[in-house]
Amino acid sequence: MSILTEFELSLPHGYLDADGTVHKEGVMRLATAMDEILPMRDPRVQGNPGYLAVILFSRVLLRLGTLPLIDTSIIERLHPDDMAFLERFYEKINGFEDEHSHDSSCGGQCCCGH
Repeated sequence: MSILTEFELSLPHGYLDADGTVHKEGVMRLATAMDEILPMRDPRVQGNPGYLAVILFSRVLLRLGTLPLIDTSIIERLHPDDMAFLERFYEKINGFEDEHSHDSSCGGQCCCGH
């Protein structure tokens, strides 16, 4: 029995590149412990904890349309609805979905695993 580690997704809006191409279809892989640990050392996260999701998604998104590379500059330019979608998708595939409490400090809207 094999474990599914990669999941297809479709962003609500998608990333619009410089050529006018919209990239909506993608693949996200399951996160590793290092995917969640390493961004905490990044000065951008230390200065703004909200930046954690940007770095995390740049690590776990394997494909987005025909983009050759998905880095933080791509994630930074996504529509807020796409970011919210990625947060929910990440939580779902990594098993955090049921761990959020409506009373948690994040309001159940982040990748923190509350």
